[in-house]
Amino acid sequence: MQAVKKKIFNIIQIGNKNDVPSTMFDYGIVLVIAINLITTLFSTFKAAEAYETAINVIEAVTVVIFTIEYALRLWTSDCLYPDSSKGVALLRYVFSFYGLIELLTFLPFYLPFIFPAGAVAFRMFRVIRILRLFRINAQYDAFNVIISVLKEKRNQLLSSIAMILILMISASLCMYSLEHDAQPDIFQNAFSGIWWAASTLLTIGYGDIYPLTIAGKIMAIIISFLGVGMVAIPTGIISAGFVEQYTKAHELGSRLGAEKIQEIKKGTGVSDSNDPVSFVTHDITPEHHWANRKIREISLPENEIITLIIRENEEIIPHGGTTIRPGDCLMMYRGK
Repeated sequence: MQAVKKKIFNIIQIGNKNDVPSTMFDYGIVLVIAINLITTLFSTFKAAEAYETAINVIEAVTVVIFTIEYALRLWTSDCLYPDSSKGVALLRYVFSFYGLIELLTFLPFYLPFIFPAGAVAFRMFRVIRILRLFRINAQYDAFNVIISVLKEKRNQLLSSIAMILILMISASLCMYSLEHDAQPDIFQNAFSGIWWAASTLLTIGYGDIYPLTIAGKIMAIIISFLGVGMVAIPTGIISAGFVEQYTKAHELGSRLGAEKIQEIKKGTGVSDSNDPVSFVTHDITPEHHWANRKIREISLPENEIITLIIRENEEIIPHGGTTIRPGDCLMMYRGK
């Protein structure tokens, strides 16, 4: 039974392109999510009334599939968290980010049967199903780079957001002072201009609130110019983060040697403990105890660091949340 559980776990986890059953499962789940979302969007049209029965059947079938998948993930949770007992592993999965998303994917469908009065409110949760696509995207390098950049630059981003908020409040106060007498119904108090300040600073400008006085218009022009600069700050921070991430990969590739990386990608590379630059390679098999575990969950010797993951044709800069998958080749720096 444990072998069957392990096999099912490998299938329902995000698999690499060489694992056909797991890949087919991934594509199947994405297809089911797409069908469910398309049906949900179509049901908002008046023409959908003629297809109400078919829509209800599709909704029920897709929800049953989500329910079965969730049950399988609960059953195999001890494989996801091998260091925890079955009960603790179950709770860790249930209260994890993706565990909560997957629960909310199908739970709103069943709640109206228990609480009929809240049927309309529960239907709003159906939009959460689209968040399941992040589970698929999270396994690819491009998505991992975005998450990594946001984590590394979070302090700078928070600082820029704080600057925007301070400027927004200041603009609201200034506009209230200048426009209150001319538009007392619109600029009733200091917080009445928050909506105007937000739309102006973020360069949206809906036009529903605008200054009438000359001084107010001059202030609006100044705030608009400042808004362009404020919005550019977080954009520049994120752009710089992307450049840094890919520069790291390029520099590391140069140190390791392009020919060596290409050999590993082609499956002809050989681990070399006498590497002149103190790098060794480590292949991850499906049976390896690191397989399907996050880097932060594994124990490494003090003198070893995972510096690069070769995954099929991708070169991934790892971080603590990166999941090591079967078939990966780890490029590890071994200190002397």
